[in-house]
Amino acid sequence: MEIEKAKEEYEELLNQLSDPELISDWEKFEELTKRKSYLEKIIEKEKEIQELKNRIEENRSILKSREDPELSSLAETEIVQLNDRLKNLEEETQKLLMEENKNQEESASPKAAIVEIRAGTGGEEAALFVADLFKMYSKYAVLEGWTAKILDSRPTSLNGSKEIVFEIAGNEVFSKIKNEAGVHRVQRIPTTEKAGRIHTSTASVAVLAKPKRGKISISPNDLKVDTYKSSGPGGQYVNKRMTAIRVTHLPTGLVVTSQTARNLQQNRENALSILEARLLEKKETEENLRMGQARRSQIGTAQRAEKIRTYNFPQSRVTDHRIKKSFHNLEEIMEGKLEPIVSALRELPQS
Repeated sequence: MEIEKAKEEYEELLNQLSDPELISDWEKFEELTKRKSYLEKIIEKEKEIQELKNRIEENRSILKSREDPELSSLAETEIVQLNDRLKNLEEETQKLLMEENKNQEESASPKAAIVEIRAGTGGEEAALFVADLFKMYSKYAVLEGWTAKILDSRPTSLNGSKEIVFEIAGNEVFSKIKNEAGVHRVQRIPTTEKAGRIHTSTASVAVLAKPKRGKISISPNDLKVDTYKSSGPGGQYVNKRMTAIRVTHLPTGLVVTSQTARNLQQNRENALSILEARLLEKKETEENLRMGQARRSQIGTAQRAEKIRTYNFPQSRVTDHRIKKSFHNLEEIMEGKLEPIVSALRELPQS
């Protein structure tokens, strides 16, 4: 936000607050009053900055005249003091403006994300890598003070997973986690490998913004809902009751499933959360294409096929190919200490 824009918004707020009907909408009145107070802080600091600049100019004029040596000496001392005060005020004002930009970014960013991890090439080793990535993101969520819950999973007999879909909620979740979308590659010796050879496997990660309530409207008439028994590793049934759910969105053909919860209602809610996120992704991708934008959404399909990171276990190295940087603390990263990579990616210019 710039100072001039702050002044314009302040004048507009004064007009809104003078409306007699506003008093009946207490929530809006409180919101506008809070905003007015914030803008006043910026405007007051700007006034003080201007006054200091004027006083500095007056003292410089005294120095130029050189009529009174004693007065010139006082002016010189005051210029130093005023410049110090001016520097501090400008820094304070800049912090206020940066705080505003950060608040706007945070309020615009979704407070929850749905992450889908799927096994790629590599068979059982790829499924084990899916489970490892899920643990990594779960531990990162704990370190960030977020909450995470599994919405759907397809476990394998060796404690891996063909697919895991989970939701992460908390402050700045989507803005931090969105850059994880893409293909992750792992290089290591699988536990099943007898000859000690290094294998390369992959897993794809998709990060979807969870829509705010009411943003995506789904008509019950557009849904086909099927129930079935939950299955575990190898496909055997793990529940005698029909608690797993499959939801088909008839207009788009999108199909989502959920079987991790013990009751049908919770699995239905989980499936609808996944469906809403996928419908939002589809809508945003179509809008981008319609507007002719070269840029694709961070969660768009183009980036799902892009190899973004390699986890090299023998060399304890993680390399992110977008920033062309390696991190030599793979064990810590797998324990959820992702922040250095996340911070480096957030500094990339958004194209």
